[in-house]
Amino acid sequence: MRFLFPLLLCPLVFSQTPQKDSIVVTGVYEPIPLQEADRDVTAIQIDGIQRILSNTLFDFLRLDSSLDVQSRGVNGIQTDISIRGGNFGQTLVLLDGIRLNDAQTGHFDLDIPIPPDAVGRLEILKGAGSAIYGSDAVGGVINILTATPESTELHLRTAAGSFGTNQESASLATHWRGATEQLSFSRDFSTGFMDDRDYRNLSFASITRLSGTEVTLAYDDKPYGADQFYGPYNSWERTKSWFAAIRQKLGKDTEVSFAFRRHTDLFVLLRDNPQVYTNRHALEGYQAALRRHTELRKNLTISYGGEAFRDQIESNNLGDHQRNYGAAYAAIDMRALNRYSFTLGAREEIYRGGARQFNPTAAVGAWLSSRWRVRASASRAFRLPSYTDLYYHDPANLGSPYLKPETAWGYDGAVEWNGGGRVKAQFGVFATRERNGIDFVRTSEDALWRATNFDRVNFTGADASVTIRAAEKQWIDVRYTAQHGAQDALGGIESKYVFNYPVQSATVGWNAVLPKGFVARTRLGVFDRFARDAYGLWDFYVADRVGRWSPFVQLTNITATTYQEVPGVAMPGRAVVGGVDWKFTR
Repeated sequence: MRFLFPLLLCPLVFSQTPQKDSIVVTGVYEPIPLQEADRDVTAIQIDGIQRILSNTLFDFLRLDSSLDVQSRGVNGIQTDISIRGGNFGQTLVLLDGIRLNDAQTGHFDLDIPIPPDAVGRLEILKGAGSAIYGSDAVGGVINILTATPESTELHLRTAAGSFGTNQESASLATHWRGATEQLSFSRDFSTGFMDDRDYRNLSFASITRLSGTEVTLAYDDKPYGADQFYGPYNSWERTKSWFAAIRQKLGKDTEVSFAFRRHTDLFVLLRDNPQVYTNRHALEGYQAALRRHTELRKNLTISYGGEAFRDQIESNNLGDHQRNYGAAYAAIDMRALNRYSFTLGAREEIYRGGARQFNPTAAVGAWLSSRWRVRASASRAFRLPSYTDLYYHDPANLGSPYLKPETAWGYDGAVEWNGGGRVKAQFGVFATRERNGIDFVRTSEDALWRATNFDRVNFTGADASVTIRAAEKQWIDVRYTAQHGAQDALGGIESKYVFNYPVQSATVGWNAVLPKGFVARTRLGVFDRFARDAYGLWDFYVADRVGRWSPFVQLTNITATTYQEVPGVAMPGRAVVGGVDWKFTR
């Protein structure tokens, strides 16, 4: 399998339509064109065709070789994401710029409360982002941006397939005199590909926009079998999320926001014997922000703002705890001669009790010609220990209340080439120098996993991509990432999470609009994880757009590969799902 990686550097295919030059809001202090960003930012537009050719948002995240999607279940029922070697807690997840990360455990950061129909775009920052967003943005940031309806539309979808899969979704969007409303619902159910791996995912959302005001209300409920998720037990778990947010623009330069998130977790260690060990956790989080940018003169802008947070948890295992903290940031962005750009910023967080975290960042970019551009950045980042890291205990795991925050410096640089619109390429290098990294370790297979700080954890790597518009409505792309991790000698101690990273990974695929209304895409991903055998995964999606109706078929893991994205947690073999999508627009 190792010999596949050089072969994947040939111009094969990628299942994401290349985007027109667009405005991005992630990894930058103010909205700017994507091609002018001095950080490594990817934007993925999710339109009607892409929705038909996907099952969940994780299908899109799997398109980037620098993102390691580590699932414990089908269709992202519980999924971690690592960026450039960072652990699952070092990826910050945002919904329209508002934090979703869970203070109980990073395993719930991707408990996204809105249905897929409500999502219009994904933006991904690779590299440290704490100077903009605060804790957890060590490896990178995923910003889920909701769709803005442009017309009145009714959308229905149903599907069924392998492992007792049964899916339904619906959305209603209205647009009237500048005001929009979108109501969406989704249900995803499966009896499981093996015992104790059944699940159900139910979500609702309402998104209202009117005269600079945006209100989001969402709810998600996920019960699922958790066999082997956290140890050799036939466990069961149920999580629920409630989310409410309001954002208000005050003119064109200022925005205020407030959000509330409640997340509950019911965990049963032995599904058929719940009285042996059951945990109940309830987490509530509040956040408020004021953001502003001011153009001092042409090509010179300052951005500044403040935020306030409170997280509190009630748990029969972790105890009752609360965090209160605030943050202030400022940055200056300079542009010159339509060729050069420079950004310098910093953010300080202050915690109750006097603890502080100061995180600076600097980024620079330059157009060498109309086709060549170079960029580089350096940023500091940090992650607070989760409540699970600090206080958790069960028959297999033990937290530590003495853990220190993780801190890191991240560096990256890249050269980009645009061959006139039909071909684009990029080559970059990156490095992370982490201190006080947190992981669970054990001295033998019979010992407890114990939360521990590591003094030094370093990652160094490179990534490359090529995108080709092979025909008028066909796109070709390949992405490849190689990285090397090093940490202090473990002395026979086994690491649970930190060293489950891909030494090499590549994704290729094909996306096309075909004659007679057919649309299709395919994806091949190859992964060579540290100290494990390499494996490949191949998926294929096809749909026929017949007026308002679009029958579709999705085939996943076509080669029936046996693999694990999280050690000890089996993943499903070959699966087929078919259904029909219907849309009415006026």
